[in-house]
Amino acid sequence: MKFSVFQVSRQGGRKKNEDRMGYCYTRESGLFLLADGMGGHPEGEVAAQLALQTIAALYQKEARPVIDNTAEFLSNALIAAHHQIIRYASEKGMLDTPRTTLVAVILQGAGATWAHCGDSRLYVIRDGELLTRTRDHSYLEQQSAGASRPARINRNILFTCLGSPTQPIFDIAGPVVLQQGDKLLLCSDGLWGSLSDAEIVRQLASKGVSEAVPDLVEDALRVGGAQSDNVTVLAMEWETPDAFESTRGVSTDSIMDGVFASTIQAGVLDTEVDDLDEATIERSIAEINEAIRRSAARKT
Repeated sequence: MKFSVFQVSRQGGRKKNEDRMGYCYTRESGLFLLADGMGGHPEGEVAAQLALQTIAALYQKEARPVIDNTAEFLSNALIAAHHQIIRYASEKGMLDTPRTTLVAVILQGAGATWAHCGDSRLYVIRDGELLTRTRDHSYLEQQSAGASRPARINRNILFTCLGSPTQPIFDIAGPVVLQQGDKLLLCSDGLWGSLSDAEIVRQLASKGVSEAVPDLVEDALRVGGAQSDNVTVLAMEWETPDAFESTRGVSTDSIMDGVFASTIQAGVLDTEVDDLDEATIERSIAEINEAIRRSAARKT
């Protein structure tokens, strides 16, 4: 595999940056992740980091050097990440759970398979045009797709995420066979909330990812102004045709079996996932819900 990749995360006008991103790869497979910890709930950055570390740990375990079933892996990995966040909240005795959105892509062979939960997005651009993008798990996107909803809807209202005391909803798509020069962009809502799809596609189509990504992030921060959301973008170009070394290219051809490379920070939080079981998770969720119920009862 050969691809160019570039990633940037900027804090904007928020008190802290709760976005996380990263990628890892073997000789024949690559995993790209982006998570946006949700404001209004505690420790969004922990939820985002836990999600990335859990999925990356599972990927390292199973990509030998490929994932046997990418869709099944993504489904199981997102649920495992969700469970890790719930368990973290339970062990800390938290009255509310940390929560995060997530978008994940696996490149393998010449195909891309992805999953997303919430409103972090994936854009796929081919020949200067938008081939496809994910649809947010928000009431606003449902309304635009034809579902009956109230006329005024805050774009930030999501009906699912990782870490919620309810089971997350997520979508899986692919594999889409990639062609030389195809570009994939993962981003938090700090980007698409300030820039239109047309502008994102225009800039990404007209430049290499190492030029387009910083420009897109700066434009989003400028449009967002003093109250700008955090802006995080990770983009890659498949089988970069020219000037490979100057476009932050990655070639996995020389990687030996069993070797795993990653930009995702490990070891900060517990990422052991082998001891997860449904009974433990359900017990943790029940404990959190009961703590929330008691807290609400005291306030009334």
